[in-house]
Amino acid sequence: MPRPSRRAAASSVPDTKGSINLRIESGTRELIDEAAALLGKTRTEFMVESARTLAIDVLLDQRLFVLDGGRYDVFVHALDNPPAPGPRLRALLRRAPAWQS
Repeated sequence: MPRPSRRAAASSVPDTKGSINLRIESGTRELIDEAAALLGKTRTEFMVESARTLAIDVLLDQRLFVLDGGRYDVFVHALDNPPAPGPRLRALLRRAPAWQS
């Protein structure tokens, strides 16, 4: 049975707001303010939305990959039929772990 994601577990908790204080150069602040104004957003809305979007992209980039049908079949076949352990893997498995040394 799959474990619930942190996001799913967090959704049962009331959504509370916190604050993040940033120190940024005045030129960067002006750039953010100008971009936010063009989109009709406040600085906070713009920064939160931008940071959230980038965070999602980073997490998906680390956790999600998409394959076409043919490559997916090859991938699943490789998972279902791993190669036999070679001599280097056998030697590695015979060694005592570093934390036991």
